[in-house]
Amino acid sequence: MEINISGVNKKYGKKTVLNNLELTGTSGDCIGIIGRNGTGKSTLLSTLAGVIRPDSGSFMIDGQNAFINDTIRHSEVAYVPQGTPLIEELSALDNLKMWYDADDMKKSLEDGFLHLLGINDFLDVTVNKMSGGMKKRLSIGCAINNNPSILLLDEPTAALDIICREAVYDYFKAFREKGGILIIATHVIHEISKCSKTYILKDGSLKPYIFNDDVSGLLKEI
Repeated sequence: MEINISGVNKKYGKKTVLNNLELTGTSGDCIGIIGRNGTGKSTLLSTLAGVIRPDSGSFMIDGQNAFINDTIRHSEVAYVPQGTPLIEELSALDNLKMWYDADDMKKSLEDGFLHLLGINDFLDVTVNKMSGGMKKRLSIGCAINNNPSILLLDEPTAALDIICREAVYDYFKAFREKGGILIIATHVIHEISKCSKTYILKDGSLKPYIFNDDVSGLLKEI
């Protein structure tokens, strides 16, 4: 699989948030988007997910433009925003039932990605009684119901404890090994080091960046 994001622009009034963005990726890539708060990382992911309409540009997935082809976007792209779009009064199991058919959910809980995310451990817990880590893992679990090839994640491990973070990282590794493409907006240095490609979003533009564990150098760039 190949993705090619080209000429993506987005303005809010007179403010340019995304300015002629360019980005490429292939199967197995983990693409990190880094930058200061308010630079447009969430806007970029929301635009790729179809939540926000770009002013111009293309998001090509194996030669098809996902900005104008809803079918390809729905079948190939999943999005996990910063918040947790779950129904607070329902259990983890009942939230999953809203996204999965019974057979697919059972199989995934037994030996698939839902099992890898550890959701079996809290199936009967209602969302309003879950920790932040449980909510994030469940949000990812709901998002991947259609076996997407491209997963967009906004601050996927923010505020997670070490155990929950490692469970999510294990899932990322398995997803990439199956040929998936991850695009992650993050501030976490450890996550940046795991990425095969890194881009800095600054002043509305994306700049490729090679991260070599030089944190001070990264801070100067952003």
